[in-house]
Amino acid sequence: MEFNSALPIYLQVMASIKRDIVTGRLVPGDKLPSVRDMAVQYTINPNTVSRVYRELELEGVCFTRRGMGTFVTEDERKVVQMRKEMAEELVKRFLEGMHQLGISSSESMELIRKHSLEAE
Repeated sequence: MEFNSALPIYLQVMASIKRDIVTGRLVPGDKLPSVRDMAVQYTINPNTVSRVYRELELEGVCFTRRGMGTFVTEDERKVVQMRKEMAEELVKRFLEGMHQLGISSSESMELIRKHSLEAE
């Protein structure tokens, strides 16, 4: 993974894990890699991974079982909520970008309709 220098690494790793959860690469109850393995996977400091896991746990995205590891939440509602929040953020950024180009919301919607029909 290539990191964006404008955003803290731990936030980027958190976003990557959340994306894996909402897309189904990680399913509820899956065991996440150990701190050491995750640090190697992302080529980051183990302390950063510990922070990622701690923050995800505070958000209810994962939970830790002492001596067993860290696991993806088993709360399906949390996964649905994350997916909705991520989709809303994508739409918001898209519309902001279109607005910066001088394209109205209705023109943006028409472009979406056109391209979604082409994709089907």
